[in-house]
Amino acid sequence: MIKISVVGDIGSGKTYISKLFKAPYFSADVEVTKLYKKNRKCYKKLKNKFPNFIKSFPINKKELLEVINKNFYNLKKIGHIVHPFVREELKKFLKINKRKEIVILDIPLYLENKMYKKEDVIVFLKTKKSDVNKRLKKRRKFDPKLFNMLRSSQFSLKKKKNYSHYVLVNNYDGLIMKKRVKILKLKILNDRNSS
Repeated sequence: MIKISVVGDIGSGKTYISKLFKAPYFSADVEVTKLYKKNRKCYKKLKNKFPNFIKSFPINKKELLEVINKNFYNLKKIGHIVHPFVREELKKFLKINKRKEIVILDIPLYLENKMYKKEDVIVFLKTKKSDVNKRLKKRRKFDPKLFNMLRSSQFSLKKKKNYSHYVLVNNYDGLIMKKRVKILKLKILNDRNSS
């Protein structure tokens, strides 16, 4: 099984591009949302850490935003609680899909949390900053302050690109991107089979 992780800027289209690979797909963001809605262990740990903010189950994201707005370093504290649960779900996903040719990982802090293995394939999604900013501003709940906090917790785009084995330019044109992803997928498979 080849694990392909798509990395890039917030709002660069990682989720959309990941799905174009037409392979089993793991989204850390989806798993975190499920945790907040369904996992009482996670809730109890967050409530114990932030009793003045976390009031009820399921966890309300607004309460978590208040925790982060109160102190930026609380983002790391939340991460230390949530990430082990996400890693457990990732292990289950990989076990279920161990016989698949490839799997796609959409994990925002994949590099920063040192989740990658030597044999993983990392694809950097290159986008124009102006396109990313336009797309982010269209998001219903876009919060520039939170966005800047999240961005500052990630590696620079240059560093992400340096870790990557392939670079894919996203121009946000669906037909073109489908073709580019199909070509890239074949290249990754050919490169892996020839080594």
